[in-house]
Amino acid sequence: MASTIPDPRPGAQGAHPAPPGAERPGRVEVHGIDHIPDAERHGRPRELFSVWAAANVNYLSLVIGGALVLMGLSLWQALAVIVVGNLFWLLTGVLAMSGPAAGAPSEVITRTMYGVRGNRVNNAVTGWMISVCYFALNLAAAASAAFALVAKTGLPTNTAVKVAVVLAIAGITLTISVYGHALIVKLYLPITLALAAAFGVVAYAVLLHADFAYAPEARLSGVDLWATLLAGVTLIAAGPLSYTTSADFSRYLPRTASSRAVAGWTALGGFLPSVAVCSLGALAATAVDMTDPQTALEGILPGWFTPVFLLALVLGTVAINALTAYSAGLALQAVGIRIRRSLSVIVDGAVASGLTLYALLVSNFLDTVSNVLQLTVVLLGPATALYATDIALRRNRYDGLALMDESPASPFWYTGGVSLPGALALAAGVTSAALCVNTLYTGPIAAALGGVDLALPVGIVVTSGCYVLLKTGRGRGHATGQ
Repeated sequence: MASTIPDPRPGAQGAHPAPPGAERPGRVEVHGIDHIPDAERHGRPRELFSVWAAANVNYLSLVIGGALVLMGLSLWQALAVIVVGNLFWLLTGVLAMSGPAAGAPSEVITRTMYGVRGNRVNNAVTGWMISVCYFALNLAAAASAAFALVAKTGLPTNTAVKVAVVLAIAGITLTISVYGHALIVKLYLPITLALAAAFGVVAYAVLLHADFAYAPEARLSGVDLWATLLAGVTLIAAGPLSYTTSADFSRYLPRTASSRAVAGWTALGGFLPSVAVCSLGALAATAVDMTDPQTALEGILPGWFTPVFLLALVLGTVAINALTAYSAGLALQAVGIRIRRSLSVIVDGAVASGLTLYALLVSNFLDTVSNVLQLTVVLLGPATALYATDIALRRNRYDGLALMDESPASPFWYTGGVSLPGALALAAGVTSAALCVNTLYTGPIAAALGGVDLALPVGIVVTSGCYVLLKTGRGRGHATGQ
């Protein structure tokens, strides 16, 4: 039995049921984590480009790009780190391939690697908790821009106004998430174009002031340089790795959709804008103090453009958070809570808004961003690697209807509802990554290496290697069953 309550279909109580393919931008999406029938599959892989592009032209990317220079890297070192870190969007693209194959969201497909019960734990942590934290983090960034915009109108930015602003941004975001997939696909192309135009003006202003020969006075070298480079790659990679749910936005595509096209358009939609906006942040850091990016950039932008810039920051965050809230709502269903997707999205938004109001009391937002993003890679790197490895082992063949079965008779019940190969491989990967991390704490291996953080590559390699050995060693089939 699927642990979801579908939203009522339009006309469900009348004499005329909704026809196949009834998904419309102006209607609340009726599907939750249930299987999407072939008759309701539609669209083309290229639609995924704008979905991911709109979500990655945002304030947080500017902050992260500037942070790389503040960490002590030269401009060209920072730009190289930005490119390398964003190559992890290829993994996001690979995970998206499983959506059309299964006709199910990532939160359900991962039952193949964790088991029915094990997957509930996976969704509670990797799916729901981390998504809500990212929602709160992005919402805090958008709120800062919105506060500045409100101040320009002459209104006081007291506590009551700040609460109202946060709730207003959250309300717009959650409205998009509640209406769901069709509205996201419809809105995100114009949002992408609008954000591209706004950030084009920002790029022009930044390029006029950037120092292309910039290098810090105290240049990093040796172990310190390698430690900073790897920390920077981890910081950038945290973005694409946070989207272990990319199949959520490809599952409505026909099962005949090209897997390469699905992976390519998803990866490209994330890679190009992320590289561009992060690079703008790094370039800006050579000319202004990016410890306060919003104020610093206002100093080099045309006066008339400042309100437009602030609105663009808010719009970009709404775009990324609508995707995050959408997936968090599915994750809450996949945990086993019988709740409609539309209501689960609202619950997630309420929790995230509460966290945001608390987070706005944090004095050093930049340090908070860096620490949170780097630490989540300890879990997200191995989780992404496990998912991608399962796709490779099964050759992206998933039985979407079988995935809906949560009973002990399910082919994905495994041992007491848990897949031991998946659980053990993930545990090994997370443990290995934790020993190598150097962020909020320093693991013993990182300490022995002089602070070099190898959590990301080690977690990925160990997880994938263990999963392949455990699955192939057990002689199990990989097509649709175990």
